[in-house]
Amino acid sequence: MINLYTWPTPNGRKISILLEELEISYNVIPININKNEQFSKEFSLISPSNKIPAIFDQEAKKNIFESGAIMLYLADKFKKFLPIKYHWQVIEWFMFQQTQVGPLLGQTHQFLFYNPGKSKFAEEKYKNYAKRIYQTLDLQLKKNEYLGFKYSIADIATWPWVARFERQRIDLEKYPNVLRWYKLIADRPAVIKGYNVVGTFEKIPLT
Repeated sequence: MINLYTWPTPNGRKISILLEELEISYNVIPININKNEQFSKEFSLISPSNKIPAIFDQEAKKNIFESGAIMLYLADKFKKFLPIKYHWQVIEWFMFQQTQVGPLLGQTHQFLFYNPGKSKFAEEKYKNYAKRIYQTLDLQLKKNEYLGFKYSIADIATWPWVARFERQRIDLEKYPNVLRWYKLIADRPAVIKGYNVVGTFEKIPLT
């Protein structure tokens, strides 16, 4: 059994979707980041960075924090979604999510969605970052059905960030390969179920 400490953010949804795809039992423990619950003494013992998500593997008696580490841990433990044949292709695109998709689109949300009008320079900068990310994804998905050739942790990690395309002011119609991929994954039962495991119910954005 896995204890999942989470909140409905793209990083949180990565893990709940992966757990649903793995078809394993897990407990959801809400950590309301809007109330700063991530800074509690109890949660600090599980996640030293005071960030969600985090997990506790009851079987192994082990805490794992940071979404990328959690995904690698679960993929390795259950031997799924990190195929041997395409291992390094998957890792490349998984790292692309970790170093570019998440950090840069996260900042895009800050300037275009949460704090619009505060910095024209920052808005233009992150609009352009977002476009470059989508162009990169679109080129890869033009050649392959999934980012790492087969459905993998690279797709599961990236998809929840693309699901916030509206906050990034991205028109998915301009990225037809990303749009095709996005809809394909959005139809997966595990993705639908894993999208809403905590907090207020939200519909998956569709175009």
